[in-house]
Amino acid sequence: MKLTLVRHTSLQVEAGICYGQSDLDVSPQFDQELADLRHKLHDTAFDAVYSSPLQRCSKLAHALVQTLPSFSVSSAMAAPMQVQHDARLQELHFGDWEMQAWDAIPRELFDVWAQNYAELAPPNGETFAALQQRGVDCLQALQAKHTGEHVLVVTHGGMIRALIAHVLNMPLKGLFRFQVDYASLTRLDLQGTVPKIDFVNR
Repeated sequence: MKLTLVRHTSLQVEAGICYGQSDLDVSPQFDQELADLRHKLHDTAFDAVYSSPLQRCSKLAHALVQTLPSFSVSSAMAAPMQVQHDARLQELHFGDWEMQAWDAIPRELFDVWAQNYAELAPPNGETFAALQQRGVDCLQALQAKHTGEHVLVVTHGGMIRALIAHVLNMPLKGLFRFQVDYASLTRLDLQGTVPKIDFVNR
């Protein structure tokens, strides 16, 4: 299976806000960012499309299905392809920090978390290890269902980084060494015994 990961487009939120799983809408730049993605994907055929259920991902996934030629007909069913939502693809849950300004979070709490975000959770939130585990669970389910196929997944920056770390067998502490921009593409090749990364943040 090949997996093309798309990060959602930019958001309608002030800079410096911790939003995590808060269900924010897309920004006014959505149409232009969608057009750029369509250009990047125009010659790529997909067999299935999955999305985080948060609206910033779901809107993008549905827009791509409606506008890309490669999504007009599914190879297996000769019918319009459906977006399949999976809650495991959501962003990190930041708990009590959701929709707070990063600068408003008590520094002593933030610094402790930032030193070990793989194993420590924000108050009433989840760890990056938990995010990665649900992402890997989803990945394994997709591999079982879509062997030999090319799947598009619209998801979040944290999830994309966590899946890259999984494929590379690297510690989660290095997650943010990867740049993953809004509306960017990352492709994983999971065929064969050794998984590979074709490209990141294209």
